[in-house]
Amino acid sequence: MQMNFVKKLIKSAEEKNSIVCLGMDPVLEEIPINEQSPSKKIVKFYSDIIEATHDSIGAVKPNYAFFAQYGFPGLRALKKVISVCKNKKLPVILDAKRGDIGKSSAAYAKEVFEFWKADAVTISPFMGKDSVEPFIKYCGKGKGVYILTRTSNPGAADLQDYQKTAAKVKEWHTEGVGAVVGATNVAELKEINEIFDGKMPLLIPGVGAQGGSAKEIVEALGENIKLHRINSSSGINYVYKKQDTDDYAGAAAKAVKELNGEIGI
Repeated sequence: MQMNFVKKLIKSAEEKNSIVCLGMDPVLEEIPINEQSPSKKIVKFYSDIIEATHDSIGAVKPNYAFFAQYGFPGLRALKKVISVCKNKKLPVILDAKRGDIGKSSAAYAKEVFEFWKADAVTISPFMGKDSVEPFIKYCGKGKGVYILTRTSNPGAADLQDYQKTAAKVKEWHTEGVGAVVGATNVAELKEINEIFDGKMPLLIPGVGAQGGSAKEIVEALGENIKLHRINSSSGINYVYKKQDTDDYAGAAAKAVKELNGEIGI
């Protein structure tokens, strides 16, 4: 029987003693590997990092755009990296930010869950209920859906009414539905979590490079902490540069250990 996504999150957090989500944002110029093939370069980079960190992270979040920017080699790398992560029993959240009218969303949902074999996906609610329903239907098959609710970028306030969006997400909720809520405004994060009664999984980007504090986030989340995932991407991927070393995997493992210590579950 297929384990539902929420139980998968909790199980992973308990086994790894971590709610860290490793974001994957490949930038070829930043990867210190002497390999001509973009696909092989990306796969080796993340395979090494996963090997060094899989026992101490609670999920991974490959960013579709960062892989797709390299065309078919990048997409082939994404397929392989997802396979590597699933072999390590890590929940895979494909950061694809999909969202379109019904039939198009149905096609995107099929791509995400049946071709990429992701465990969860990020989606945009901008086009309303009929645009999110095809993704949410997959929750009945053990998949997860994180709906953009309050993002961490500077322009988020231009269009996002996070209170109204959070209320809609709660209305649409079924087991496996959660929300993307940025780490850069802890008061809003706490408010959104309270709207959800603390019972819906949150994916929280914006820690580290974007200024969010993991310790403050944990305090705002309160109970049910194992439901949630605090994401760090460049702060783990490319931290080797700050440590003045070519050992990118070792540097990533050190950064994960530090973040886990700050979170303190």
